[in-house]
Amino acid sequence: MSVTVRVPAKVNVQLAVGAARPDGFHDLANVFLAVGLYDEVTATPSPELRITCDGPDAAQVPLDRTNLAARAAIALAERYGRTPDVHLHIAKDIPVAGGMAGGSADGAGALLACDTLWGTGASREELLDICAELGSDVPFSLVGGAALGTGRGEKLRPLDVGGTFHWVFAMATRGLSTPAVFREFDRLAEGTRVPEPIASEPLLAALAKGDPDALAAAVSNDLQPAALSLFPELADTLDAGRAAGALTALVSGSGPTTAFLVRDAAGAQKVAEALASAPACRTVRTAVGPVPGVTAL
Repeated sequence: MSVTVRVPAKVNVQLAVGAARPDGFHDLANVFLAVGLYDEVTATPSPELRITCDGPDAAQVPLDRTNLAARAAIALAERYGRTPDVHLHIAKDIPVAGGMAGGSADGAGALLACDTLWGTGASREELLDICAELGSDVPFSLVGGAALGTGRGEKLRPLDVGGTFHWVFAMATRGLSTPAVFREFDRLAEGTRVPEPIASEPLLAALAKGDPDALAAAVSNDLQPAALSLFPELADTLDAGRAAGALTALVSGSGPTTAFLVRDAAGAQKVAEALASAPACRTVRTAVGPVPGVTAL
């Protein structure tokens, strides 16, 4: 038998970043929204742990035990006293190194797929605990919908959303390393007081109302200056989307994918067409959110 799950990408509608902690991490107020771009992870019995991948950017995906999907299988197997003998195949559609939690999605997907395949019967709390060990974004990939992440982003509080939001995503011509973006954030903040990260009440209210105009006025990303410092051409992409009618434009997470909130599907099509010719844009996708987290197919 095999088990296939589908897991969504995310966009950060708010990413407030605190000063670097002694452990090197940063406290966050991270408002996640799961959007309808998906990876699929299939778990099949195998004599040994094996990772394969196809789809856009597949050549950039590590196929060894550093892959978050492999690490998820190993972590679950260790908890239940078994060997991680599984073939995990990733059908990739979320950008790699794009700030949309593609690697985290694969980790969460592999965790649920292996739990189902092996019949371990792990509770939701156990799965979320393993997710938090794997990475800051992995718990949200399991949960989906909309949530406020605090701590490193792994402590989640589900959020009410009163409607569907339409997005356009411009995939950049190259990736950005999340650790490099955080290092640049620290460099740019050197000598200044970095405020404690706090969720924006107007933003949470806009989500609850399903109001795209109010949400557009409230989105923010403290990592955006660092991403633009490392990849200045992204500013032209942001400007192109705004000029085409996007309600707002921002770098998604640590980048370099740029996200454009629009009012409806027609607006998404107009912005997508304009972005297709932006110099730093490799490809353009449209999606809506929120959507559920990991789902068995």
